[in-house]
Amino acid sequence: MSNTITVSAIVHADSKKVWDYYNNPEHITQWNFADPSWHCPSASNDMRVGGKYVARMEAKDGSFGFDLEATYNAVAEGESFTYAMPNGRQVTVVFQQKGNATEVDVTFDPETENPLEMQRNGWQAILNSFKRYTETH
Repeated sequence: MSNTITVSAIVHADSKKVWDYYNNPEHITQWNFADPSWHCPSASNDMRVGGKYVARMEAKDGSFGFDLEATYNAVAEGESFTYAMPNGRQVTVVFQQKGNATEVDVTFDPETENPLEMQRNGWQAILNSFKRYTETH
């Protein structure tokens, strides 16, 4: 799909820590939400081709929640991975060491229900939450 969206963050930590915090369920539950009124009560990650990723995302007031599920298509340990959601949308995440920091680029196929800008802002907010958590722990 040519109209993919990419969000990026420079995380002030080495790429090994950034990879671990991005992919380890004990860390995913600490940062995987766009807004403080949401949380990620559970996550599992079988990080291999054909393996499944599942993250539960819920409003803290219990008013709404959903499972983000995906299956890995490619995994280059410490560098990048690609997964597909059940609706066929693809997501690629790339980790690049930049001196004492690591650049994280997330490229995804947008869905059709919400405006592109809203999707970009939501994914960027989650990535910013990841950056804050990783840099402060």
